[in-house]
Amino acid sequence: MTDTATGGTTRKSLTGTLQLDTRLLGMIGAFVAICLVFHLMTGQRFLTPRNIFTLTIQTASVAIMATGMVFVIVTRHIDLSVGSLLAVCSAVMALVQVWVMPQLLGLGIGHPATAPLAIVAGLVVGTAVGAFNGWLIGYLTIPSFIVTLGGLLVWRNVAWYLTSGQTLGPLDPNFQLFGGINGTIGVTASWVVGALAVAVSLWFMATARQKKAGHGFAVKPLWAEGVMMAIVAGLILGFVAILNAYQVPVARLERIFAARGETLPEGYTEGYGLPISVLVLIAIAVAMTVVARRTRFGRYVFATGGNPEAAALSGINTKLLTVKIFALMGALCALSAVVASARAANHANDIGTLDELRVIAAAVIGGTALSGGVGTIYGAILGALIMQSLQSGMAMVGVESPFQNIVVGSVLVLAVFIDILYRKRSGALK
Repeated sequence: MTDTATGGTTRKSLTGTLQLDTRLLGMIGAFVAICLVFHLMTGQRFLTPRNIFTLTIQTASVAIMATGMVFVIVTRHIDLSVGSLLAVCSAVMALVQVWVMPQLLGLGIGHPATAPLAIVAGLVVGTAVGAFNGWLIGYLTIPSFIVTLGGLLVWRNVAWYLTSGQTLGPLDPNFQLFGGINGTIGVTASWVVGALAVAVSLWFMATARQKKAGHGFAVKPLWAEGVMMAIVAGLILGFVAILNAYQVPVARLERIFAARGETLPEGYTEGYGLPISVLVLIAIAVAMTVVARRTRFGRYVFATGGNPEAAALSGINTKLLTVKIFALMGALCALSAVVASARAANHANDIGTLDELRVIAAAVIGGTALSGGVGTIYGAILGALIMQSLQSGMAMVGVESPFQNIVVGSVLVLAVFIDILYRKRSGALK
């Protein structure tokens, strides 16, 4: 092990020095390989700013729910009802916008209160339904598979009855800002957000190093810390640069200027910048990561997943914890419904169909162990991005939808198999 002349040992030594998660590196490598293969197969159209922009807004809805599914699976449960719950929340929010506000309260489309009230209504419904699922599982000890399988059927059809099977729209313009292309913050604001994100990230890394050193723990060499900071800053600013490079079509700019009574200047261009839906996903990812790593609730979640009996004996109220986890999952379904319905600009009956499978697959591909106790928020988001990249790439190549599902299902099984091998090798499994 002291011989550093060989390439394999040098790579391992560098990885250990930088304290990088080898499994995360493998996932990133797989994602990069997928992108490069599809970029070549599509005539170099996959890694364009336009397609990357589209890919991010397509991933947001599933990724938001996947962050909550990590907590559910970590505690050895499953939630098969998330797609149907998303549909119910979407139906409720659509009803508030097209019926309650304009017809019952006399407030027209575009009223400043419409979008906030609709989102609050969706959050209330999602949280309540999630908490009810958690109560059935935690206090009545009904298996989560049965409760949420029933919820998959029940809530999908409740959504149908709420709308009488009709598509509701168009949704409020302010609400549609959460849908991606309909709501971006522009180039300048995107650079400001990117700079702030870099500053905050570097500050957290520096303070984490100080705390570890202050408690006597081993820390990375200064050069390794600098390399990691440079990588983080490069990734953030690179992501912002790519999305800023996607230009608003001239025809759309002409309509925007015409609506203001102005004429589009010759040669004028404008980038979309960061979508609001992606900013929502980032905010949720940061919040869920903080909850998982820095709060008592997060510690209880992982302790219960690691050993439920020991967690109960140590004084953790595992029944109430289950209610809280599923209530959180319900709230995230509501936020995902905001993004999904805003992107479509209406509520349709098929919204969220099969999302439960995509969400579970994203969490599992991202490293969440079905045996419980292990999982990361960033892994689930990366898993969602890998799945969406596969589907988008195959669609661009012209692969038929049934075969796309075959490939995604095969990747899911392969990911779980690789995860089992990895944990056996690392000693997590005996």
